[in-house]
Amino acid sequence: MKIVTFTALTLAFLAVAHAADISGKWRAEFDSQIGQQKYTYDLKVEGDKIIGQAISDQRGPVEIKEGKISGDDVSFVEMANIQGNDIRIEYKGKVTGDEMKLVRKVGDFASYEIVAKRVK
Repeated sequence: MKIVTFTALTLAFLAVAHAADISGKWRAEFDSQIGQQKYTYDLKVEGDKIIGQAISDQRGPVEIKEGKISGDDVSFVEMANIQGNDIRIEYKGKVTGDEMKLVRKVGDFASYEIVAKRVK
């Protein structure tokens, strides 16, 4: 039993240790149902959690919620208040070097692919 527990803990540590390093700023520009969007994502990784802000040129900064990273898989949530309604915007995707390819799902309204690039 001790060997199984030790092995499980070692594998869990290695999974976190090999998570992509996405700490820093990322930029994305994309077309949406409300027009051209420009975002900066200011991210920090703490273990397997992603924290930070999604900063829209139109609406300003919003705290990132439910951020997770496992290997090169990332996911996080941005809450937006649009015309008095709270809208959940979910991001899921993969990191490859200095690019994050994400699916951005805006409530039940729209879903599309975006690419965020690391700011150097």
